[in-house]
Amino acid sequence: MTKKQKKMLIRILVSGALLIVLHFLPEDFPHLEGVAEDSVLQRLPRMLLYLIPYGIIGYDILRKAFKGILNRQMFDENFLMAVATVGALVIGLLKTGDFDEAVAVMLFYQIGELFQSYAVGKSRKNISELMDIRPDFARVESENGQEEVDPEEVPVGSVIVVRPGERIPLDGVVEEGDSSLNTSALTGESVPRDVHPGDEVVSGCVNMNGLLRIRTTKEFGESTVSKILELVENASSLKSRSENFISRFARIYTPVVVFGALALAVLPPVIRGLFLGLSPEWSDWIYRALTFLVISCPCALVISIPLTFFAGIGGAGKAGILVKGSVWLEKLSQTGTVVFDKTGTLTMGQFEVTAVHHSPLSEEELLEFAALAESSSSHPIAVSIRNACKTPPDLSRIGKVEEISGGGVIVQIDGRQVAAGNAKLMTKLGVACMECHQTGTIVHMAIDGIYAGHIVISDREKPEAKEAIAALKDAGIRRTVMLTGDRDAVAKEVAEDLGLDQVYSDLLPEDKVALLEELLKSKHPNEVLAFVGDGINDAPVLTRADLGIAMGAMGSDAAIEAADIVLMDDNPLKIAKAIRISRKCMRIVRQNIIFALTVKAVCLILGALGIANMWLAVFADVGVMILAVLNAIRALFTKEV
Repeated sequence: MTKKQKKMLIRILVSGALLIVLHFLPEDFPHLEGVAEDSVLQRLPRMLLYLIPYGIIGYDILRKAFKGILNRQMFDENFLMAVATVGALVIGLLKTGDFDEAVAVMLFYQIGELFQSYAVGKSRKNISELMDIRPDFARVESENGQEEVDPEEVPVGSVIVVRPGERIPLDGVVEEGDSSLNTSALTGESVPRDVHPGDEVVSGCVNMNGLLRIRTTKEFGESTVSKILELVENASSLKSRSENFISRFARIYTPVVVFGALALAVLPPVIRGLFLGLSPEWSDWIYRALTFLVISCPCALVISIPLTFFAGIGGAGKAGILVKGSVWLEKLSQTGTVVFDKTGTLTMGQFEVTAVHHSPLSEEELLEFAALAESSSSHPIAVSIRNACKTPPDLSRIGKVEEISGGGVIVQIDGRQVAAGNAKLMTKLGVACMECHQTGTIVHMAIDGIYAGHIVISDREKPEAKEAIAALKDAGIRRTVMLTGDRDAVAKEVAEDLGLDQVYSDLLPEDKVALLEELLKSKHPNEVLAFVGDGINDAPVLTRADLGIAMGAMGSDAAIEAADIVLMDDNPLKIAKAIRISRKCMRIVRQNIIFALTVKAVCLILGALGIANMWLAVFADVGVMILAVLNAIRALFTKEV
């Protein structure tokens, strides 16, 4: 509990205790001799006593209401509570002698505010746990030994030392040391990840048991931890339609009920007195109007709806799902079609050479030419070819390099023209290529315009991919689609094994965007189409989709920037969990809206008819708010979702 919350709790306890004491004092205490029994002067001392607990619990509300009036922004809950309680005190002084209600209304309102403050603090704590991943320092190796510096001052290529128990401050590659990393702050998973020399590591992870020397590959501003912090800090800036509706509703609703209460206080007495010849009964109708004001306070909606989204984003963040704003959480709940990239999303993205079909060159020669041709590429396929080549490529043998977009590469090696790429490249060069009976990505090779064979490279499906597709169907997703640049045979085999509904293959990046446009046109009008990808070439599709979901752990920076939701551990199973979290959040939002509006509507009618008193008004305002806030807190709990 914060210092401010503790102070409020003390005020509530002191004010509540004084109210109880005053309530059980004799009705005529303090009694003034020589003053009429049922007069204002006789009731005045008692009211002054009640002003003590009232001032203790309500001084800040009165101050805020006064400031609102001065700033011409008076139509808020502070104004409603101030008018209603001060009015109740005045009626008690002039007629009833009952001051309990005025203090009790303010007391219960502040109890509701304390509940709301605690709930916000609880959900903020989940967010702040993510914020704790920011490193305090980086231990940089230099000629003078090791020096602790601000991570923002560490240039790319520096060697940093991370001791056991310390957080990795910057993205990089392990140069020396073996250890296990705790990635729970990033992924929500408690299973450690083992790292060895040559492995990539990301900032924000905790080094558990071994000394690591890491060569940095990114500046702090571009590192994983920096991007996560930026996403979290900006998560509340994009409001959902539900939040915007409640904000607009409150701006219109509050002045309407204020003028409605004014009409209730003035019109019936005037009609009774001038037109019906009856007693106006001003105090009775003013009391009804004040009760009407307390009931009408829109706290339950104004507080609980944003709190529900805030809690949902916090709960998702703790599970390793970063949502960039409540608008995307709301959209996620409406998802009907999920479109996947293949490589790195449904498959491991870890390619390996599984076959080499060669003629007239030997297998070693063909692999060597291919490794030289792909020596400047960082594509996983190029890396797998270089890894399969036993001879380290001699880069001095390479001459002119020409990349063919969507086809491959043409390189001068030892004065010979070597082409490596897909069947489209071979067709462009007028080279007849051999069909391959094996499933995988085929890299065809041509030397001096003569076909020299091909290399088969395969990727493995992620262990969770099949279960992830089944989980999406269980969650009610209508259609699952895969878009890939891979060959048709490979794509169909993966799609069939995973249980996908549709597959499109042999696609260039621009083809993916065009196909996504078609899928957007064919979807149901009220459903959302989500695209899941991880590569830099997925950024345009992530941006164009209704909802973009990026694989964040090993995904490209461009994909993470373009996406609306980021999965921090690359586990496709988290997609279905994210959808369930969003739907739970939206169910809570709808429950709170329906519950609050229904109770208020009934109580407003009862208040206008004089059936409801100030105690029922307290329930209609504070009671409903507390119940709505407690319901909103449920969005924090996502483990069983």
